[in-house]
This record gives sequence, C-alpha cells and structure tokens, in this order.
Amino acid sequence: MTRELNKLSPSEVDLMLKAPLLVCILIAGADDDIDRKEIKKAIQLAQKNQGNGKSKMMEFYRIMAEDFEDKLKVIIQSLPPKAAQREPIIVDELTCLNDVFSKIDKELAFEFYRSLLEIARKTAESSGGLLGLNSVGEEEARFVNLPMLKIPTQK
Repeated sequence: MTRELNKLSPSEVDLMLKAPLLVCILIAGADDDIDRKEIKKAIQLAQKNQGNGKSKMMEFYRIMAEDFEDKLKVIIQSLPPKAAQREPIIVDELTCLNDVFSKIDKELAFEFYRSLLEIARKTAESSGGLLGLNSVGEEEARFVNLPMLKIPTQK
C-alpha cells in the first residue's frame, strides 16, 4: 500500500485518507442529524478494516483509523452544518477520487472503492428503519451507493 501511495501527490494521499471520513459524514448527515450510532459504526468499521490481515488496505486503515473520531469531528466542524450546503462540498471532494483510482493498482482501487461502499452502507443501516435495525433511510439512500464514484475496473 505504501508503494502505491508514493505514486500520488500529497493532496491525493490526503484525499484517500479523508475519503472514509467524508463518506461517513455524507451518509450520517444526509438527514441533517449525525447521530452517535452512526459515528460509532464508522469507527468500528475503520478498526475492523485495519485488522483484516488479508486486505491490501490494512496499512491504509491502520493510519486512517488513528484518532478517527477526532478527525471526524474536525472535518464536521469545517463543513456547513446543514446537509443541503454540506453535501455538494463532500460530493465534489469524493468525485476527485475517480482520478486517484486511475493512478493506483486496479485491484487496490477496487478494494478501496468497496471499502467505501461498505462504510456507506453500514453507516446508513446503523440508525435507519424500524427501531434502527438495518434499514437505510430515504435521505441516506440517495448516496449509499456513492453515485459520484466510478467503479474502478479490476485487472
């Protein structure tokens, strides 16, 4: 993973490190209420992904998961409080990942893309639906498949 990041500019590396946080904020804040359950689920996913020994993303998630909640709070505070103003900013930033995907190994890009989809889905399911059980709310549904990202092609 480190070798792959060397192919990228510092701003592209920062975007990759920030992307899981942005996805969490986009999905959790789609209903204008980033609740504790959604943040907790994102933290759990980051921790789980750093421990996944067979994943090429393990080292990446180890770095990204350090102080995850603090990083999340800093980004949230830097963005507008209302979803209507916040969403276009996040979508624009995440769209830039499409260029990054073309610069790294295709398998790694696809694995990273899938990890972002998992974060989106699990965050959306963490507080939606009947009694908050594994259902995606209407607001989250608009973004849960990360339509701003092109699916990286595998080998």
